[in-house]
Amino acid sequence: MIQIFGTNKSFDCKAAQRFFKERRIPFQFVDLKEKEMSAGEFDSVVTALARTEGGRSGAIEALTDKSSKNYSSIAYLDDNDKEQKFFENQLTLLKLPVCRNGKTEATVGMQQTIWEGWK
Repeated sequence: MIQIFGTNKSFDCKAAQRFFKERRIPFQFVDLKEKEMSAGEFDSVVTALARTEGGRSGAIEALTDKSSKNYSSIAYLDDNDKEQKFFENQLTLLKLPVCRNGKTEATVGMQQTIWEGWK
């Protein structure tokens, strides 16, 4: 099952939902303002992204919205501290949408070319 993590106010999150609806691909939308990612969900997203982003620190970099007002709170932390601080502040630091296909694939932002291969 495909999960879309985001907010109802995000235009990119709405576009991602529309993308899957138009193709009749079932998905679950998780509004991060109501329920943030659990530790297990966060870990599986980071692990999936680490395969394509050059490790866990690359995955955290890919997930980070550098235009966020809270970006400075993690910008200079060491990698281990950065991941924990990021998890604790995911609502304000995540680049949206985060889409997860099972436990092995994940994307950040609008990635329609990758989503085309998801069923």
